[in-house]
Amino acid sequence: MIAWGMIAIALKLSSNFADPVTLTWLRFTVAGAIVWLWQKRNNRLVQYRQLKRSEWLRLGLAGVLLMINYTCYAWSLVYLTPGSSQLSMQMAPLFLAIGGAVFFKEYISWQQWGCFALLFAGLLIFFHPVLRSGSETETVALLSGVGIIFVSALAWSLYALVQKSLFKQLDSSNILLGIYLMAMVVMLPLTSPADLLKMSLEEWLIALFCCLNTVVAYGAFAKSLTYWKTVQVSSVIAVTPVMAFLLTELCVAMGWWTDVIEAAQADWLSLCGMGLVVFAAISVQLVNVKRCEKVTTSEVTEPSTA
Repeated sequence: MIAWGMIAIALKLSSNFADPVTLTWLRFTVAGAIVWLWQKRNNRLVQYRQLKRSEWLRLGLAGVLLMINYTCYAWSLVYLTPGSSQLSMQMAPLFLAIGGAVFFKEYISWQQWGCFALLFAGLLIFFHPVLRSGSETETVALLSGVGIIFVSALAWSLYALVQKSLFKQLDSSNILLGIYLMAMVVMLPLTSPADLLKMSLEEWLIALFCCLNTVVAYGAFAKSLTYWKTVQVSSVIAVTPVMAFLLTELCVAMGWWTDVIEAAQADWLSLCGMGLVVFAAISVQLVNVKRCEKVTTSEVTEPSTA
């Protein structure tokens, strides 16, 4: 949670010296090198040998979607504060649920729809200072940032659905490795490597943090699943916007990077909106678990007709 809260601030700072595509390419390149060494050491690269053409195509599609997700998220921070960007990304569960209903015929209960309605209402309440009394420039910047982050959330949701269809052939690390290596080649013509050579030591440290965070955040997420249930992990991740908000306010209070990091336009009503979004994001996970437990129980107790 801390890593994901900090990455939003680091990406906001990076917007000052690297465009979103170049930074995303650098993150994928460094992460790809690290994960490749790890997978090779553990002899897990053999999984790629059994992939069929259709599975390679799905892996490629997953790669395109994750590249869009990473790039758009970094781009949204040109317009939004770190906390606002993280909060808006909580729309991803809604897109994921709709995608599951469309592609996997999964059922969306009325409780889930209620959680999604609360989530959307919370976002409107959080952004109400700008929507109600902000200047035209501020309103346009807000709508642009939220629009971009929604594209990022949609791309992540579709990526998660495609990734789900590959789990029988590849583990999650090999799926990410394939995407990282693909991104190294596909995104290179769209990058500006010369900009990287002009960076100062401080800027390189920020960029390096973004690169390592790509591996550490997902590694910690995967590791946490071995100790906690999925709903516990998802509930903690749902609090990430609060962490990003607090870290942003800490930077403002300490006077760090004052030319880039600004305090969020948040009053007590905005904070209530943030709480509503977090509550809705956690509640939808609890609803999912209860529904799965109910289905499992019915399958166990239902008498066999064979």
